[in-house]
Amino acid sequence: MLWAHALFLWKSRCIMATYVDILKSEFPEIDTEVFEYITGVLDCGGVEFEDGEEVYDAIGGLLQGSSADCKNEDDIRDICQQMFNTLKLSNGHAASKQVLLDAPVRLSQISAECGESLTVDARKLEKAEAKLKQKQGRRNERDSQKTTNPLVLEEASASQASSKKDSRVDLSGKNRSYDIRIENFDVSFGERSLLQGAELSLSTGRRYGLIGRNGLGKTTLLKMLASRSLRVPAHITILHVEQEVAGDDTGALQSVLESDTVREGLLTEERLLNARIANGTAEGMETIRLSEIYAKLEEIEADKAPARASIILCGLGFSPKMQTQTTKEFSGGWRMRLALARALFAKPDLLLLDEPTNMLDVRAILWLENYLQTWQTTILVVSHDRNFLNAVVTDIIHLHSQRLESYRGDYENFVKTKEDRLKNQQREYEAQFQYREHIQVFIDRFRYNANRAAQVQSKLKLLEKLVNVRASVHRFPDNFEKLSPPVLQLDEVEFYYNTDQRLFTQLSVSADLESRICIVGENGAGKSTMLKLLMGELTPVNGIRHAHRNLKIGYFSQHHVDQLDLNVCSIELLLNKFPGRNEEEYRHQLGGYGITGELATRPVASLSGGQKSRVAFAQMTMPCPNFYILDEPTNHLDMETIEALAKALNKFKGGVVLVSHDERLIRMVCRELWVCEHGNVRRVEGGFDEYRDILQEQFRKEGYL
Repeated sequence: MLWAHALFLWKSRCIMATYVDILKSEFPEIDTEVFEYITGVLDCGGVEFEDGEEVYDAIGGLLQGSSADCKNEDDIRDICQQMFNTLKLSNGHAASKQVLLDAPVRLSQISAECGESLTVDARKLEKAEAKLKQKQGRRNERDSQKTTNPLVLEEASASQASSKKDSRVDLSGKNRSYDIRIENFDVSFGERSLLQGAELSLSTGRRYGLIGRNGLGKTTLLKMLASRSLRVPAHITILHVEQEVAGDDTGALQSVLESDTVREGLLTEERLLNARIANGTAEGMETIRLSEIYAKLEEIEADKAPARASIILCGLGFSPKMQTQTTKEFSGGWRMRLALARALFAKPDLLLLDEPTNMLDVRAILWLENYLQTWQTTILVVSHDRNFLNAVVTDIIHLHSQRLESYRGDYENFVKTKEDRLKNQQREYEAQFQYREHIQVFIDRFRYNANRAAQVQSKLKLLEKLVNVRASVHRFPDNFEKLSPPVLQLDEVEFYYNTDQRLFTQLSVSADLESRICIVGENGAGKSTMLKLLMGELTPVNGIRHAHRNLKIGYFSQHHVDQLDLNVCSIELLLNKFPGRNEEEYRHQLGGYGITGELATRPVASLSGGQKSRVAFAQMTMPCPNFYILDEPTNHLDMETIEALAKALNKFKGGVVLVSHDERLIRMVCRELWVCEHGNVRRVEGGFDEYRDILQEQFRKEGYL
């Protein structure tokens, strides 16, 4: 019996290998990436296919595009059937298939070649089967936990191959290089592997942009470096701008000065020694030490530190008055700016920045670009702002497929080197999307069928194994009638929250269905307030708001998470907001924004920031508005989704008014630029280029550069 079982395993493995031969013989000129993708689908999902037609549904489109001799549809279906036959076990069933995938039997220990007489150690095979049962039991237990508690918190972890020689050199203090090289390391988040066998090299003085789709592990990698879970030489100082400054009675300027621990330590020691000298209790060596401290303070130009800290704060938008305010007086967004100012002032050997432009307005972003261009040590920055990356970085590190690839040059140079692969990536995306949809149809059809429960669970696991498809924004629906202008207007509007602070006086603006308007200005100038006046959420103190009777506004809030019910899944969220439609309509709506398959059934609270943004877009567009008002829509979106958003807005036939700091989005979409300042709004005729020139001139006049 055991001998027959072992022979069955060995024969089955031989059969499974032959679909590769079919693929190579029928499609000799197939692209390497397409070949790897197809074999990956068959490897991880082969036992799930029920017939040749399912194989065709999964990979038929890709095979059609890879056919040099233009095979017709029937030919492709025949080839898919042949591949299915190689995957199908000659006399197996569902339970046998599971054993085939998980059995820890080394075939090299059973037999080396076909036809050779087989001898099996019965005791070893029994142990292997016992291990398999234990493994399956643990897996079922994990699945049960996930089902009963989908919001279990997971933690990130990192591991790397260590060298005793490197450790000894690091501990001895002989390693004085400020270059960082981390080889053969893994990073995981819970049970999900983010990086495997990766390598990271950072040369001192260079500025690296870390890019990749949302959810692949960019932020987690920064955290692993900051916590030194990945080994960075001990003498290299690291600062990760991640959390806002704590609110207390410390002044903003003093908070920045205190981030230079060397200077603060010397000044504290100086005060103590001077006090002892004044009291007559100082010893001779202490007088000598005081002289050394003065020399060191002069060497680091400690007297110039307050001016340098003030320049950094001014560049990030802190007025002289704000610099004297205590940190507890600032909102969370301004405390994040303080955290960035502290990091810039402290000048660490390795500066880690995670989406620094999210907290800044256009003026502050432009200043930061200029400031970082002269940075002397190493920077690793995660950003979705391609213009910021082009202005700042010297190298790009691309995170994909659980590895890191480095490219010299800015983001545009990276894009040029990747252009040849875009067509292959698009084909991969389309094939995988089709395959995911096919699996999802099966899950939806038999989700509540007890007889199919095991198959549904198996399909769900397969769906999780597939790489997430590229998030996109297909288009904004625009099946509405034309409205005669003006469709939205503010006339001589005055507004204030209190009489001591008048935000707007005599504000007059108008927009129609042809409008593509971007509003810029410093934080606190009233941009979000102006959007709420346009929507009618706020009522003018004086003046008139006029809106066309058929105007239907879709609004995306800067704090869009507040618009979402976090306790339900995305499908339920749309059902509760727009009742009366079937589940497929809600799934279709979410799928247009990259929320597909199992993602749509997760609680919204468990989704990433970017995924929550896409759910908010799906909710906003469901009632088919004819005018969109968007407040910082690019926060938490990756570059691919921002590009897709810009293209969708350009195709949209209604009006658009947006507040954004993303230069790329502004240039791609907007035809008008309004600057919000000094209680009013003025139109900049020269667009974004003129606005940049105005800000650069201000920086030069005020000495911030």
